[in-house]
Amino acid sequence: MPSLILLLIGGLVLYILLRNLFSDSRIKAVPARNSDVQKSTIVFEDYTPQTLVKFNGKDHPKILIAVNRKVYDVSKGANFYGPGAPYHNFAGRDASRGLAYNSFDSEVLTDIDKPIDPLDDLSPAERDSLDQWESRLAAKYTLCGRLVEHEP
Repeated sequence: MPSLILLLIGGLVLYILLRNLFSDSRIKAVPARNSDVQKSTIVFEDYTPQTLVKFNGKDHPKILIAVNRKVYDVSKGANFYGPGAPYHNFAGRDASRGLAYNSFDSEVLTDIDKPIDPLDDLSPAERDSLDQWESRLAAKYTLCGRLVEHEP
């Protein structure tokens, strides 16, 4: 019985070696369709609070949020940031202060017609919280722009 098992294992190893040796190792390139290229292209843009606000999942299918003046595309996390989701208040907005405070209330968001919140008054613990949130977002979502006061 043990010799039968060894024979089967040896046959399997020989089969794998021969298959790899005689297989067509050339990589066949498949040309990309234009639609595939457009979907994967990331356009890095400047957003003002007024231009960012439309990317809230309701008015536009893309969902963007700003943190520390960096804009992330969180569309793939629509179950967190989309309409009716736990963090929906942050969609299309500068979420920095809310994330620093660990508050999801709309009262912590700066009005879009006011200057961008400089966050100068954050405590070290709040700054640390904001930095941790930013690290999580940067690891999970695509950086697609920056938040600026005025369009160039």
